[in-house]
Amino acid sequence: MEVNTVESNMKRGLVLGALVVVGAILVAVGAARQTPSAAAIQVDKVRDNLYVLRGGGGNTAAFITANGVALVDTKLPGWGKPILEKLKEITEKPVTTIINTHTHFDHVGGNVEFPATVEVVTQENTAKLMREMRPVTGGPEQPNVFKDKNGLGLPKRTFKDRMTLGSGDERIELYHFGPAHTGGDAWVVFPALRVLHSGDAFALKIVPLIDANNGGSGVEYPKTIAKTVAALKNVDTIITGHNPTTLTMADLKTYGDFTREFVQTVQAAKKAGRTIDDVVNSWKIPERFQKEGYPTPEEIQQLIRQPLAAQTARLRSNVEVVWNETK
Repeated sequence: MEVNTVESNMKRGLVLGALVVVGAILVAVGAARQTPSAAAIQVDKVRDNLYVLRGGGGNTAAFITANGVALVDTKLPGWGKPILEKLKEITEKPVTTIINTHTHFDHVGGNVEFPATVEVVTQENTAKLMREMRPVTGGPEQPNVFKDKNGLGLPKRTFKDRMTLGSGDERIELYHFGPAHTGGDAWVVFPALRVLHSGDAFALKIVPLIDANNGGSGVEYPKTIAKTVAALKNVDTIITGHNPTTLTMADLKTYGDFTREFVQTVQAAKKAGRTIDDVVNSWKIPERFQKEGYPTPEEIQQLIRQPLAAQTARLRSNVEVVWNETK
């Protein structure tokens, strides 16, 4: 019992620590306080030829192939050059491909700092959304770095449901299983390594940000997670959008359960004739998920000094999305 408690507390600490990194980024453009620099990027080795670059926005994956480097996501605006500088510590090979998991500025902002020869690949809905860089539902306006750079960094290659890049042990498989965080979430699999990059469809063990303005869906979110878990049988390790450590497919399945229970709670309240205020004022993180490392609002407030009012606003935004989708 004592060992389980220690392990639970360690997991909880890691998740709570992640909120320090991501919390401000998800709230406002101006909240990203790190100065862009290679020194501010932490490199974690996942496999011999796969690394995670943390800091400055979403987690960037760097897959080293015979011909060059394939990146997954490029962080906030201003972090493209620091990524390139940091990569020099790992390999002399050039970046040949960028895969963006979705449209948000903390995952695509660095695109414009890479050479125009780099191929940018996204799901087709994300390609459309990146041209517009719409505001985030319940979140910030997004800087349109692509408009400022005359379209540099926008994707020229897209897929609908599935795409394969490369071959053999260097194969990368891209999937889209439906709307969740946005309408164009891409799941990036390195099959030879049994590793998945989930983007922000699975960012952290927290209530997801459901960005309906960019095609996201609360009702479809848990269904999309379930499809992903069912389809990707040969994955052991997950690089999430913002977590400071890798997670597992078991964690993703639990996240699907968490989102499903949240959606069902909102839908049941609407059908019972309750109000959005009723849900916002009464909803709590279920205890069984707290034991899995899902933090309470008070813990989030303590760690990132995000007022409870701001957290309530985000919760309300998510409740409204599900409410409006439920007929």
